[in-house]
Amino acid sequence: MTSLVGRTATGEHSRPARGNWTVRLRARLGRTVPPGQLLPDRQPVYVSSWIYVFGVLTLAALLIVLASGAVLALGGATWWHTSSTGHFVNSLHLWSVELFFAFMVIHLWGKFFMAAWRGRRALTWITGVVCFVGSIATAFTGYLSQSNFDSQWIGSQAKDGLNAVGIGAWFNVLDPGPMLMWHITLLPAVIGVLVVLHIILVRRHGVVPPIGTETVTEPVADAEPDDAGSSS
Repeated sequence: MTSLVGRTATGEHSRPARGNWTVRLRARLGRTVPPGQLLPDRQPVYVSSWIYVFGVLTLAALLIVLASGAVLALGGATWWHTSSTGHFVNSLHLWSVELFFAFMVIHLWGKFFMAAWRGRRALTWITGVVCFVGSIATAFTGYLSQSNFDSQWIGSQAKDGLNAVGIGAWFNVLDPGPMLMWHITLLPAVIGVLVVLHIILVRRHGVVPPIGTETVTEPVADAEPDDAGSSS
């Protein structure tokens, strides 16, 4: 067995092991996202358009939703009904959700009319659409977790429709316990994974350019006139 001193002298300790999971993960990330694209400091000029801003606004609203929801979860299932601080956090959570959906719908329709699936970006578009559908389910379970007459009315109106499609047996909207767990654990985890995957795909393939500008040639500098062209 080679001693530690011998391996250090030969530089063997600095060579990555082939079976090391960190090496495989680093290689996989290098193949997934090109170098310099994960956190770029420059973007194409067309990204300055307002339609490209709503994706970032959606992400910012989502972060506020998660942060305010975490604060609500710390206080329990009903504390925001009796606490002024809880009422403020609950209102912050509600309006951040409203902004999240508003920004996401504008972002979704903007990318639809821009045909954002161009340039091998189909999976990027699919993850965004699935994330939108999952967000609707998350918001629905959130309304069912309000622990008031509003949530009871929404649950009683929704149960017949869910029973009609055959999922009411295991997705009981009249039981606030499972609905709260769906809202604060499973569905946010799914949305988080989809958002991370969506951002990685955007970083990998780049921001979709406007239609008709996929092949933009670099401007050619004015050449000095040669002797034949300058002679009359």
